[in-house]
Amino acid sequence: MQRSMITKSLATRILRPTTHIKPPTTQKPCHVFINHRGVDTKKTIAGLLYQHISSLGLSPFLDNKSMRPGDQLFDKIDSAIKKSQVGVAVFSPRYCESYFCLHELALMIENKKKIVPIFCDVKPSELKIKDDGTCSTQKLKRFQFALDEARYTVGLTFDSSKGDWSEFITKATDVIIQHLLEAQENQQYLNNHRRIITKYSDDANST
Repeated sequence: MQRSMITKSLATRILRPTTHIKPPTTQKPCHVFINHRGVDTKKTIAGLLYQHISSLGLSPFLDNKSMRPGDQLFDKIDSAIKKSQVGVAVFSPRYCESYFCLHELALMIENKKKIVPIFCDVKPSELKIKDDGTCSTQKLKRFQFALDEARYTVGLTFDSSKGDWSEFITKATDVIIQHLLEAQENQQYLNNHRRIITKYSDDANST
């Protein structure tokens, strides 16, 4: 109970308007992008994580929950990744068979998003990209680089045959919220730094 109250309190801090940050537009923000292989984890970890984060008032992105008929697939997903503050990569045994999973992961890495890897029923060393002839050498290198970056990032592991789902989802959410708070603090620091530089430049030009 106490842990739940702490988590909700931290989520409230994320939602609270911060000074010096532009007021939100009418467009719904994307706090967390959930990268996953749908047939493996959409109804388990990815779906449960989406529901739990949403219950705290935050805005996670999960393709089947966040997209509507008529949305352009790549446009919608790429935009959500770029606007997100934290990325969650849910790795499963057949994750690397999905072009979309690897593209999303690469885009998160390229946009320097903080990534929380979750290894569900798979070890980092077992994640390997196979060249089936459908991707160019350049894309394979892009995907491999992103996968290596994520594999060598400290993450969470879960065995679906033995683990406690509720406990794991709560633990994963706590980690994600901590990274969200850090991302907001870093952004505020950058905003303050830019204002100081701008003021210094304006003062120098006026003399």
